[in-house]
Amino acid sequence: MAIGSEDYMSAPELSPRERHAVLWAEHVTLNTARDRRDVWDACREHFSEAEMVELTLMSAFFNMFNRYMDSLKVPLEVQGEVDKIKRSLDLDPAKVKAYLQSVLDNWPDEFPEPNPD
Repeated sequence: MAIGSEDYMSAPELSPRERHAVLWAEHVTLNTARDRRDVWDACREHFSEAEMVELTLMSAFFNMFNRYMDSLKVPLEVQGEVDKIKRSLDLDPAKVKAYLQSVLDNWPDEFPEPNPD
């Protein structure tokens, strides 16, 4: 699997955008993102500022969740549930459209200004 390998940045099965999402997630996970302006700049070529915020949030959330569960030795999912997910390869376009419409319907009119620090 390309994501779990050291050479994901050259993996042909990943698009450049996917490679940079993994790159950013890796640096968030290693807690080196703050000090790597070069990584930020490379990722910004593929993602908007809002997308970078979302990638960072999701990466940080999953890191927190994994550390929490690992510390308490709680299994994430029983294998049967994981197997169901692996078999689920088809998306129902109507359900995806309904979900995206609900996101749009609940989109805020204004966002707070970012903290400059």
